[in-house]
Amino acid sequence: MGVAVGVYVLRPAAGEDQVSPAAAAEAAAADAATAATSAPLPRLVDLGADKCVPCKMMAPILDQLRLDYEGKLRVDFIDVWKTPEAGEPFNIKLIPTQVFLAPDGSELFRHEGFISREDILAKWLELGYAL
Repeated sequence: MGVAVGVYVLRPAAGEDQVSPAAAAEAAAADAATAATSAPLPRLVDLGADKCVPCKMMAPILDQLRLDYEGKLRVDFIDVWKTPEAGEPFNIKLIPTQVFLAPDGSELFRHEGFISREDILAKWLELGYAL
């Protein structure tokens, strides 16, 4: 039994639309932009509960970070009272706890208790992420 290997060039049949070089370039640029936005991002995970007072104080900070750094930083909240199993991999001792993760998912830093927006951004900068 033999194996055939080759390169095939597909051309549109006569009368079919062909893509112009400009349109092909636009499509390639759009694909690159999509790939860039779907690339792994650094991630801030806040583990807390919606009934905990310091956690409630963190909520507007996290919401604003999520808006301000969309496409640069992923910001997640896990309610460990409602879904304790979701918090188990983080092995937290108290709430709120913020875990700073690299794009590959490795833990860079962890903070326990309330943390201000300014301190969050300063920590990312210290960790080498100029958001």
